[in-house]
Amino acid sequence: MAEVTTEKNEKIAKMNFGSIYPHYLNRIEKNGRSKSELDQVILWLTGYDQHTLESFIAGTGTFGDFFEGAKMHQNADMIKGVVCGYRIEEIPEEFALYRDCRRMEKLIDELAKGRKMEKILRKEKK
Repeated sequence: MAEVTTEKNEKIAKMNFGSIYPHYLNRIEKNGRSKSELDQVILWLTGYDQHTLESFIAGTGTFGDFFEGAKMHQNADMIKGVVCGYRIEEIPEEFALYRDCRRMEKLIDELAKGRKMEKILRKEKK
């Protein structure tokens, strides 16, 4: 497995959210999913409202700003697996930004692969 470094964490933190969002959108639309579904997944994970998300999409902040202001969903730790060679649940707390970014990418992957929204938006098992 790849290892997260301070440099990788800082590189992600400095990237403009609005410059990357179109890539996420393009990826899921190629697979028949919609912007509203993409936004729903991101809003679920981060606790943002649509207005705040739109301001980030417009380019008003970095990934660092984006995740710093987010109130991560209480079930975010249920997002597990490998994204870009990183096992999400093994990313150390000191790289929480990197981990949260990979969690979001995992949800976007699942959306692109056609997974049902009920499965993507993790719920507690009763």
